[in-house]
Amino acid sequence: MLVTLIILVLSAAFFVSGKVRSDLVALCALIGLLVFQILTPEEALSGFSNSVVIMMVGLFVVGGAIFQTGLAKMISSRILKLAGKSELRLFLLVMLVTSAIGAFVSNTGTVALMLPIVVSLAVSAGMNPGRLLMPLAFASSMGGMMTLIGTPPNLVIQNTLTGAGLEALSFFSFFPVGVVCVTVGTLVLLPLTKWFLSKKGKKDEGTLSGKTLNQLAKEYGLSSNLFRLRAINDSGLIGKTIIELDVRRKYGLDILEVRRGEASQHRFLKTVTQKLASPDTTVWAGDVLYVRGEVVEVNRFAGDFRLEMIDGHTTEEAERADKGLDFYDIGIAEIVLMPSSKIINQTVKEAGFRDKFNVNVLGIRRKKEYILQDLGNERTHSGDVLLVQGTWQDIARLSREDADWVVLGQPLAEAAKVTLDYKAPVAAAIMVLMVVMMVFDFIPVAPVTAVMIAGLLMVLTGCFRNVEAAYKTINWETIVLFAGMLPMSLALEKTGASEYISNSLVNGLGSYGPVVLMAGIYFTTSLMTMFISNTVTAVLMAPIALQSALQINVSPIPFLFAVTVAASMCFASPFSTPPNALVMPAGQYTFMDYIKVGLPLQVIMGIVMVLALPLLFPF
Repeated sequence: MLVTLIILVLSAAFFVSGKVRSDLVALCALIGLLVFQILTPEEALSGFSNSVVIMMVGLFVVGGAIFQTGLAKMISSRILKLAGKSELRLFLLVMLVTSAIGAFVSNTGTVALMLPIVVSLAVSAGMNPGRLLMPLAFASSMGGMMTLIGTPPNLVIQNTLTGAGLEALSFFSFFPVGVVCVTVGTLVLLPLTKWFLSKKGKKDEGTLSGKTLNQLAKEYGLSSNLFRLRAINDSGLIGKTIIELDVRRKYGLDILEVRRGEASQHRFLKTVTQKLASPDTTVWAGDVLYVRGEVVEVNRFAGDFRLEMIDGHTTEEAERADKGLDFYDIGIAEIVLMPSSKIINQTVKEAGFRDKFNVNVLGIRRKKEYILQDLGNERTHSGDVLLVQGTWQDIARLSREDADWVVLGQPLAEAAKVTLDYKAPVAAAIMVLMVVMMVFDFIPVAPVTAVMIAGLLMVLTGCFRNVEAAYKTINWETIVLFAGMLPMSLALEKTGASEYISNSLVNGLGSYGPVVLMAGIYFTTSLMTMFISNTVTAVLMAPIALQSALQINVSPIPFLFAVTVAASMCFASPFSTPPNALVMPAGQYTFMDYIKVGLPLQVIMGIVMVLALPLLFPF
């Protein structure tokens, strides 16, 4: 038992530190249990064949298809249009729509989908987007409490119940609990966000994707980092291609873009042809080169090739005292890297934005720091916000073709557009079929089978471009983490550690009645979730809750619900759930913002649940 507890404590410490990937920590813990012969190989690997793990894989595929076909964006956009310009109605609709989607789709995916839409609608309604982004993350977790598949801890307690030979919960057994969560969350967040988050995301602070293109350019210091050089008639580079100039090696410069003005000088008739500078782009007289690099090297390059240096703070038309940049076919946008992104720890060059998507990375915002130099060799971090440049079609393609990031900086009109794809009705039909198979008991199909059928149908009916796209939607880190930690609960039971902890809780709190004991389990789980992922916490606490209830001869169902609610309703830390972490860079929230808004909500939610769960599921 001592070795098991040591492995558990070490695992928890590594989970908290975040210096080692969570899936690697889970595998190390698993190997530790094998090496010390606490578990047999069959027991240690049982997590990878567990039906809950297989169901999670299927749900990632189904959720990915819902996003890929534009179905979820179409539904949420249409519903959110009901908000109009009313700030209160917009807040309520964001909470309700996000909760509804979160009931059937992973909370991370829900936030990734809703974030640009919510920002767009908030700005159009004259409301600070920062007030809505944190509630958006919280609502996705609350909505997950409404159904069996809404959040992994729900599947964990279902697995614990069936493993103990008790009757399984139905698909909508969680619905009353979810309704209470959403109601309490909405009522508490309404005043808290107004008090503490109303100043977040003001346009003049340039903190969110609601800012204009010129505000983005100013925020990243493009005016001091980007220079415009005009090729005059006797310039030395007329007729040469970009690759022949070799400016990267000779001057350490990047030519990002070439702009070609037409003959008319009238500002309303003049057109500007924009194209990203490719190796075979030929320079003509009158072309304007957008060059990034050190000012000394830019001046040397301009002198060597007899280029006219346009005032660095004006547009190509030097006569105009315009202090902004012009954006025509080519624009700029922000993207935020998701925690599960495959390009984390890769250099910008290795990530291949230019090769894969035909866009340039102009800058990186990391918390309060802006990185603008030597970007090719800069390694990306989780939560980084990248400023990219490209045609609007290529920027739009970023959001369609990869699930590693969320595009924040598209034009607001683009962010709010409904994506109608001819496969959306097919995805909707398959999702409804899956839910029907899981809800109605007279259909002799197990939940895991229903999810597998739905996932396979999504691939076979062409809701993905190919099978590889379906595999890309699966967050393998989460799967391995979950499958690796499931045997830990078996080890805790096998060595008597669960019984020891539950005995301690029962001896300490059991004499005060089941409500007090359940409260102890709830707030212990809630505290652990602030430092460890909610799934891992649920895996560890579920068997302890079960043992505690059985020892005092009461129904374990309210105790297990206390575990899943406490694990899922963690709002006081940005690191406890992926949605909390995802909105942090987008809203530029600080850790104290989560304490001010999330901690009171977490405590109030706990008090309400301790009182409500015995009423919903009597002891």
